[in-house]
Amino acid sequence: MAGHSKFKNIMHRKGRADAARSKLFSKLSREITVAAKAGMPDPNMNPRLRLAVNNAKAESLPKDVIDRAIKKSQMGDAANYDEIRYEGVGPGGVGIVVEVLTDNRNRAAANVRSIFGKMGGNMGATGSVTFNFDRAGEIRYPSKAGTEDAVMEAAIEAGADDVESDMGDGVYEFGEGHTIYTAFEALNEVAAALEKTLGPANSTKIIWRPKSLVPVAGEQAAALMRLIDGLDEEDDVQAVYANFDISDEDMATLAG
Repeated sequence: MAGHSKFKNIMHRKGRADAARSKLFSKLSREITVAAKAGMPDPNMNPRLRLAVNNAKAESLPKDVIDRAIKKSQMGDAANYDEIRYEGVGPGGVGIVVEVLTDNRNRAAANVRSIFGKMGGNMGATGSVTFNFDRAGEIRYPSKAGTEDAVMEAAIEAGADDVESDMGDGVYEFGEGHTIYTAFEALNEVAAALEKTLGPANSTKIIWRPKSLVPVAGEQAAALMRLIDGLDEEDDVQAVYANFDISDEDMATLAG
């Protein structure tokens, strides 16, 4: 999820729920299966699978679940998943990018369109929103990984493009800690270089990074969060990105 960093408060609240955790595990397992099926079932020989497995481990996905997801990719009756991107506009004119992995394109399209329509948004054509985003690599570390200066230095040495640090109490949350951005083509190389200096990352992934943020407040902010939550909870949806900027005060109200 991309947007103002205080979105971590809402994600943390959702993350405590067993249902949300179960959905997260399902999405991580699905990505592992698709990555293994698209290449070799060995993470050491398949960069996408290696990223998927590392991200799953960071979220405490059990090893036996990871192994089953990889084995599932090699079964003759394994489902064929399509990777689809949907784009739309939410309350306040915020651009939203939705990444989907589905074994039923018609179901996914209908469900995503319905969520947009019911929650104050409009689904658009491919390319209608992504021109406001850059395709980028994102590497996240907890604040305890190092000081802002130390992480910045490590990122520069590794060839990263940018660093955003939000120092908290040392416990990693969404948006809290260090977020390092790279050209998406260089993600694996930069991540490997950073691991030698900072240790394993919390997550390493390809994202849609907003070029600029759209300010929203009050009821528009609340409506936008309901739309994003609705999309994120859809089973076929893997990730949601949006270029919103919401004040700390409004986020505190929404998180409460």
